[in-house]
Amino acid sequence: MKKFKIKTGDLVRVISGEHKNEEGKILSVDFSKDKVIVEGVNLVSKHTKPSTKSPQGGIIKKEAPIHVSNVALIDAETKKTTRVGFRVEGDKKVRFSKRSNQLI
Repeated sequence: MKKFKIKTGDLVRVISGEHKNEEGKILSVDFSKDKVIVEGVNLVSKHTKPSTKSPQGGIIKKEAPIHVSNVALIDAETKKTTRVGFRVEGDKKVRFSKRSNQLI
């Protein structure tokens, strides 16, 4: 199974592409396609038919996936992008920010 250094709920910034410099929280991660869905970023219009759930139908704005290489984690302390490292503290493996050396 693939492993990414970012998880659902992390605050990230888009570092390349059409939505560069936009920030948001990761809503989901798709390991099979190497993509993440970031809240409020890469919005697309989806046309929906009327149904019992939405009797009006219409156009809905929805987040589309972005490749995981186009996002970077934001350091909570410095508010800048950072790389992620792993280390073992006690008997637990933890993530830390390489910019500020603080635990994530």
